[in-house]
Amino acid sequence: MTTHQQVARTDAPVGAYPTRFREAEARSVRLGRPLRVMGRVKDVDEALMDRIGRAFGERDELGAALADAIRMRAGQPGRVTFEQLRTALAGGIVAVPDAPEALAAFCAEVEQVPEWVDWDLVDEGALVARRLGQNAADVLTQLALIGGYRFGGPADLLVATGGLVGDSTRRRLGETQKWVVELTRPGSLRPPMAGTPGGEAWRLTVHVRAMHALVNATFEPRWDTERWGLPINQADQASTLFLFDGVLIIGCRGLGVRVGSRDARALMHLWKYVGWLMGVDADFLVDDEWERHRQSYHVLLAQADISEAGPQLARAIVAAQRERSYPGWPRRLQWLRARYEQERLLSMLTTFLGPTSMREFGLPLRPPWAHLYIAVLNTVRYRLLGRTAWGRRRLLAWGDRVSQNLLDSYFLDEEQDVGQLKA
Repeated sequence: MTTHQQVARTDAPVGAYPTRFREAEARSVRLGRPLRVMGRVKDVDEALMDRIGRAFGERDELGAALADAIRMRAGQPGRVTFEQLRTALAGGIVAVPDAPEALAAFCAEVEQVPEWVDWDLVDEGALVARRLGQNAADVLTQLALIGGYRFGGPADLLVATGGLVGDSTRRRLGETQKWVVELTRPGSLRPPMAGTPGGEAWRLTVHVRAMHALVNATFEPRWDTERWGLPINQADQASTLFLFDGVLIIGCRGLGVRVGSRDARALMHLWKYVGWLMGVDADFLVDDEWERHRQSYHVLLAQADISEAGPQLARAIVAAQRERSYPGWPRRLQWLRARYEQERLLSMLTTFLGPTSMREFGLPLRPPWAHLYIAVLNTVRYRLLGRTAWGRRRLLAWGDRVSQNLLDSYFLDEEQDVGQLKA
């Protein structure tokens, strides 16, 4: 290991890493200073940096084989149809007679349960996530999603696929919220077993994995892999996982939420299993909070500078607050609530991301009024009421109401589900 002031690159073969790798490291050091302090990260591990650099060129091979089989022409041996995939996701591979080899191999993997999975800990993590309520939604939208747009690569792919831009922004935000909410429902992550269908969160997670594989197969032939690595690669998948577990914990603490070591471990274990289902490499699957923060910091150092896609995506999310429907508010006052939500979002983004990032996004700065009132409320909720059994039950009920209101707000009168699989 070396200290950050003494970074020495390993002598990797030419072309082993994409050109984005560590190209804006000075900027990443500045942006990562809070993570480095709060995550107790002391040194830069060059072996880990090398692993991350190589991961930009690695894909989910099992998902890739499935995507190739789906993209075969009708009548070709081994072809997988969308109907077969949907049937397998709904009822397990036993529901697909004479399943093609690629589908059978894919399902054999995701239907098994790794020996390290502790279902009691997974269920506890789901309860912790539910009790976080609005805080989880705020951190995942602002610090994880929009904060991630400060780096080129994944943001450019989202723009290329039409995700989270234009009229689709509100719907895509709702789909992400739907997936996260389902992950916290009791038993929802259980896989199919002995002919019994799996839980809805299991189905959605594996659905998303297949969707990512199809995106990769579609864009890889025309993607600038020398610049960005593969369209959906192991490094970016790991980075996304970090945003849902480690960043969620640190962000909620920053809002005044008490997240103890037991709660943190449970959340981490929940997302470790989700990451495994998503096809994230075992090197990046951990349920130790401090190891996660160490990995997150190194992934941050590996990132590129902001690209044109980042501001486009960030501004689209801010604008989408005006397209939502707010339950409980009269139609004539919907505009007022939408304006409040937009201003609240800008206030929290200014505090979470800082003035420099706001200027990079082309977003207006706002005073930190939202953080102030939220921190006061969270002190009462989590540091006083949350220490009692009655208070934890109240937090759970509040979190469930918040989650359903968010789904209703983003989906309007549409079906609350994730996007359909497309070749």
